[in-house]
Amino acid sequence: MHLAYPAVLAVLLFCTGLYGVLARRNAILVLMSVELMLNAVNLNLVAFDVWLRDALHGGQALTLFTIAIAAAEIGIGLAIVLLVYRNRGSSDIDRLRDLAEQPAGPDGAAGSPQAQPDTGAEATA
Repeated sequence: MHLAYPAVLAVLLFCTGLYGVLARRNAILVLMSVELMLNAVNLNLVAFDVWLRDALHGGQALTLFTIAIAAAEIGIGLAIVLLVYRNRGSSDIDRLRDLAEQPAGPDGAAGSPQAQPDTGAEATA
């Protein structure tokens, strides 16, 4: 088996996933694109394992670890996306920028630097 065939397929999969991460606005589609990128890495690991005829099958073992990490990542990612969808009504990534705290102003409302208590380090100086 030539190494070029799975390597070219892995490059195409990775580039498709990279395009999906950079161009999509929906969080679910971004997570799917990350999965495509991880599958491209898995394909490369298995292809190089077969090509090198490794006796310990290190590429296949690393592939199993990558699959386990991908499953954990997609579980946590989907939980976050569901919570954001319940609170915001949309899973648009551009709207997630609104989650950061904004400074309120000079009246000392929540989020302003004046309303936060001293930690004690500045009080001793």
